Amino acid sequence: MEAPLPRLRLGDTEVARIRLGTNRLTSTPEHIAFVKEAVAAGVGLIDTAHTYTGGASEETIGAALAPVPEGIVVATKGGYAPGHGRPEILRSQIETSLRRLRTDSIALYYLHRVHPETPLEVSLGVIKEYRDSGQIRHVGLSQVGIAQIERAREVVPVAAVQNHYNLSERRHDDVVDYCARERIVFVPYFPLHGQGGRVLAELAGRRGATPAQVALAWLLRRSPTTLPIPGTLSVDHLAENLAALEIELSDAEFQALR
Repeated sequence: MEAPLPRLRLGDTEVARIRLGTNRLTSTPEHIAFVKEAVAAGVGLIDTAHTYTGGASEETIGAALAPVPEGIVVATKGGYAPGHGRPEILRSQIETSLRRLRTDSIALYYLHRVHPETPLEVSLGVIKEYRDSGQIRHVGLSQVGIAQIERAREVVPVAAVQNHYNLSERRHDDVVDYCARERIVFVPYFPLHGQGGRVLAELAGRRGATPAQVALAWLLRRSPTTLPIPGTLSVDHLAENLAALEIELSDAEFQALR
């Protein structure tokens, strides 16, 4: 098994394999400064959504980064609630995200959820319109299975899939493997919510690392296309997360956690 690569290509940009989740960002000078510090610390991809903190997350990122520096990817999402994948609502959310982020082109845009009342082909048809016009560069899906990914790829190229996945939440093992085969970036959200138990604690102790760092290192080793998004509002915690890129688990350590 090869050691995890510290960087990963997402569409036309190469980014560090740990990015920043921002579901708690608010429109304050402190949080604007934090986003700038995160980019300076080496975060190459920042993840947000139309719904996060009532839109304040997107607004804060826009205030901190506009225009987005070269080599930085800002990803956002729309269509979270039932009915919000309908064309008229999704168009409104995309336009709002463009305005909040102070950009004319979103690097990565996810369909946040697929709901039975709106076929994913209908929602992705809207996102494809924005991709064709250049206002969205790459398209992603969130909380989906393989069959849904394959249906989506009939409509538009899929660059990333973001599902709930960590050491103890393993329902999407098949999606992780599918994305690796197809060279689709797999983004585990809530990457640190899983429990590694005694094995994780002991391994972290031997490594002189935190359990969170080892859990992230396990995700990086799990597949060559994984890109975890731990959230934080602390520069120190962010630096701790990024340090997980330096941990190379042995085959035995990886299997013990698995």
